[in-house]
Amino acid sequence: MTIVHLHRGGTHLVLDARGPGLPRVVHWGGDLGPLDADGLRQLAETSIAPVVPSSFDTPTMLSLLPEASAGWSGRPALAGHRERAAWSTAFRLDDLDVADSGTGSARVTVRAVDADAELSLAVEVELDPTGLLLLRHRLRNTGATAYELRELTPVLPVPPVATELLDLTGRWCRERAPQRHPWPMGAWVREGRHGRTGHDATLLLVAGTAGFGFGHGEVWAVHTAWSGDHVTFAERRPTGESTLGGGELLAPGEVLLAPGAEYATPLLYAAWSDAGLDGLSDVLHTHLRARPGHPRGPRPVTLNVWEAVYFDHDLDRLRALADHAAEIGVERFVLDDGWFRGRRDDTAGLGDWYVDDGVWPAGLHPLIEHVTAAGLRFGLWVEPEMVNPDSDLFRAHPDWVLAVPGRLPPPWRNQQVLDLANPAAYTYLLDRLDALLTEHPGIGYLKWDHNRDLTDAGHHGRPGVHEQTLAVYRLLDELRRRHPAVEIESCASGGARVDLEILARTDRVWASDCNDALERLAIQRWTGLLLPPELVGSHIGPERSHTTHRVHDLGFRAATALFGHYGIEWDIGSIEPAERVELAAWVALHKRLRPLLHAGRVVRVDHPDPAVWAHGVIAHDRSRAVYAVARLATSVAQVPGPVRLPGLDRWRRYTVRPAGDVPGPATLDRVPPPWLATGATLTGAALGTAGLQLPALHPEQALLLEVTALD
Repeated sequence: MTIVHLHRGGTHLVLDARGPGLPRVVHWGGDLGPLDADGLRQLAETSIAPVVPSSFDTPTMLSLLPEASAGWSGRPALAGHRERAAWSTAFRLDDLDVADSGTGSARVTVRAVDADAELSLAVEVELDPTGLLLLRHRLRNTGATAYELRELTPVLPVPPVATELLDLTGRWCRERAPQRHPWPMGAWVREGRHGRTGHDATLLLVAGTAGFGFGHGEVWAVHTAWSGDHVTFAERRPTGESTLGGGELLAPGEVLLAPGAEYATPLLYAAWSDAGLDGLSDVLHTHLRARPGHPRGPRPVTLNVWEAVYFDHDLDRLRALADHAAEIGVERFVLDDGWFRGRRDDTAGLGDWYVDDGVWPAGLHPLIEHVTAAGLRFGLWVEPEMVNPDSDLFRAHPDWVLAVPGRLPPPWRNQQVLDLANPAAYTYLLDRLDALLTEHPGIGYLKWDHNRDLTDAGHHGRPGVHEQTLAVYRLLDELRRRHPAVEIESCASGGARVDLEILARTDRVWASDCNDALERLAIQRWTGLLLPPELVGSHIGPERSHTTHRVHDLGFRAATALFGHYGIEWDIGSIEPAERVELAAWVALHKRLRPLLHAGRVVRVDHPDPAVWAHGVIAHDRSRAVYAVARLATSVAQVPGPVRLPGLDRWRRYTVRPAGDVPGPATLDRVPPPWLATGATLTGAALGTAGLQLPALHPEQALLLEVTALD
């Protein structure tokens, strides 16, 4: 047919779709310059590898769906069978549709058939204006018998200059821990079998040139947008190919395509940058901010009362907390777990989504009315997908639980998972949530939690995670349709459900249940690789963290939380008046900086001292910026050296000053750097290349710098 050349946002994609088989990616990466038809033909021809001894007699072509019938011996992109037949495919190109007007997204739809296997395939490729590539496969059973699908994963080639891998792992309260290593021969496979995205999910799997960092190096990355079991992988073959891919992880018998039925893969998001990891974030953040459903208004400063009251719900105390919140500038008040029937601790009540009239004899209305009269919005915690065996719902409908017949999955936090693919269970939940929001129109926000993995999760005797994930999406979509003004947070024991598909129907994520500022610095840094700050809930916790027992100054906690969707998770009614005044100053500072923080370009500094971390947000017109420099621990060197402030306009002059609205950090300086007293005026080139000597911070302290262009 033809060779397709798409280019957007500095990223170029070339597909050789001349047939007869599936198209192959000739190039995915940097700018190729102008190429006419002959130039594209020669580019495709010069990318074909030679035939070498002990190999196939013709070159192996790595298509958008690598097939063994074309000589591919790596990870199968498609695995399945039809009663032990049709286990191998040889798709032939049937149609190609290219939509590229030069503006907006460029799209290619490839249609292919395998008449012998009785399957048809559609490959959907989109290159959006930012240069972000989106890829999805749709497989249809055109035969007269069922086809069992075991795997269908989009795959993209990466050039051999990418020699290192970076991905993320983690656990509860320590999500998003980076791990990095050379890219060896073989497959680096990250599987998530949690029935949700998982604390250990790698938000991005990155391949890059040797030594790539936040601000330098050429990098390619993929994200698997799916909230159930999934796989993301990097593979390097002795035959010369390197690939990145990802998709849904299917259990045996989980997807059985009836005649005429179709399966669609999760979207695979793929990004390229020649400006390091920050360049990847630029592409992803810009894409997310351009979505029609992206939050547009100022993200309200939030008080969540969980760490203030836990299950001890007392109306007068909660009213007082709301009053204190209003005084310090909080804009949203969230009542957490414990408001519904039988929920005096975490062993009972889940599933019984009725206000507990023993605790709330007049219902939630008096609290909601008090909160809204104080000028705050009201939010509420829910965990709809879960049920306690000690609940009226479970006693009435034990068959509504995801389980293998005859046994329950191991308990986790005293709870089981409702089978939302069961129409009756789905309808019950939708009706209860709809009634809750209808009866309480003051509820404008739901903190939607999900506090256990889906293990041994059966639906009518078959694996149930696939259908459960789709049912959760339907539930959220329908609830949003009925209550479009209600915002929803994706929380799952903290950060165990963070992916771009759940974020297609929610307004922010809770990055972690850990509010320890030292831990949060890392969690937020690496969550921010995928998500812009306004989508990441980031709260000031109490002086002593309840998850680590570390003690931190208010300044360190507040400066860490500043670079996100700001909030407080602390008993602010018990703090001293002076501390409340300082807290109000931090809230006011966040509000002043919020338009910049929630719209600007995120940068992270490559500093040689591992005890010094710096990051910032820069306005897109480069007129202003705010940076934070944090000392994580003591350093070997007495003075860690200048800190560069990257991302500014090289030729403009800027003033740099510490943020003056809030107390400064604790330092061990006998004499601080002289510029601190009056500020400094330097070009963007000087700030980004030479940097600034900063005060010698004590460990677990942070300094905020505001940067403003003079011309």
